[in-house]
Amino acid sequence: MNRRYAIAAAAFAALLVAVTAAKILHVPVSYVPWAAPSARAVEQRGPLWDGEKATIDIFERVSPSVVQVAAKSAASPLMGEESQAGGGASGTGFVWDRDGHLVTNNHVVANGGEIAVRFASGEVAQVDLVGTAPNYDLAVLRIRSVRQLPAPIALGSSSDLKVGQSAFAIGNPFGLDQSMTSGIISALKRRLPTHGGREIANVIQTDAAINPGNSGGPLLDSAGRLIGVTTAIISPSGSNAGIGFAVPVDVVNRIVPELIRNGRVPTPGIGIVAAGEDVSTRLAVEGVIVVRTAPDSPAERAGIRGVNFSTGAVGDIITAVEGKPVRRLADLTDALEQAGAGKTVRLTVKRGSDTRDVNVSIVDIDRS
Repeated sequence: MNRRYAIAAAAFAALLVAVTAAKILHVPVSYVPWAAPSARAVEQRGPLWDGEKATIDIFERVSPSVVQVAAKSAASPLMGEESQAGGGASGTGFVWDRDGHLVTNNHVVANGGEIAVRFASGEVAQVDLVGTAPNYDLAVLRIRSVRQLPAPIALGSSSDLKVGQSAFAIGNPFGLDQSMTSGIISALKRRLPTHGGREIANVIQTDAAINPGNSGGPLLDSAGRLIGVTTAIISPSGSNAGIGFAVPVDVVNRIVPELIRNGRVPTPGIGIVAAGEDVSTRLAVEGVIVVRTAPDSPAERAGIRGVNFSTGAVGDIITAVEGKPVRRLADLTDALEQAGAGKTVRLTVKRGSDTRDVNVSIVDIDRS
């Protein structure tokens, strides 16, 4: 009894000391011994900022139209930034039109095999590969089964973009679906080599976080319009380092309809082999140095000459297309692609100290 009395007295004394200290410190005490703890009351927040509302609106409108793309390799696992342990590749795509066409990157589906997509709703659908354009790292898929598709993403323009304006990317980094990142347009008119051995001109650079798995997803402006298709990153570690690239939507809007119609895109050319930019730089030449022309090519028929290997004389130098300056090969290929196979263009050619204009036909060099 004495022991129990002593314990009770000690507890009462401790409580009395706590209450006295609280009064001295002016701290309200509402503690009741042995009472069950309860959750704290939720404090109501104020209204969202206008910027937050705009970002939320973009995601809620666009994300249903973004899909995760899973491609199973027909032969062996895809080796690359987006290879998966199961022997395939994972990337992102988005709804292009109401006929069931989806757009993604060519390198996501390049190894063939079965392709499936997962929608934001969780529904999985098998798709067929409609066509690829390796020179632009673009591919078009089509859903096999008829379903209620989300609305296609509204198209913007890449011709009037400004460095510094907001950019938003939605994709599936590392297989995590429906992720949104934001940043700005860091640079314009970048040039990006592709698996097709050429360069994409006017590529968009952004610091919006882009990681493996984002490839093929939409890059959006602050109105939620498509301004590009995310395609690559520069990173020593393989993860986001603040330098991501997107194929400009003006190129996408030119290539995708061609893929839907024909399953391929012509490679416009005139039949020349050009010297590398390092050669032009060493020779202090501004333009495209022609090394040789293909037999019976439009360039040969137009009288364009390559390097004279007997004398070492530099070949003809193409300095302009339709009066627009050509400073390197990418300028020439971009001008030919914009004109298209089957058209004729006026080239300004320099030979020694003489400069002249010649008309040259553009052909599809993949079929010539």
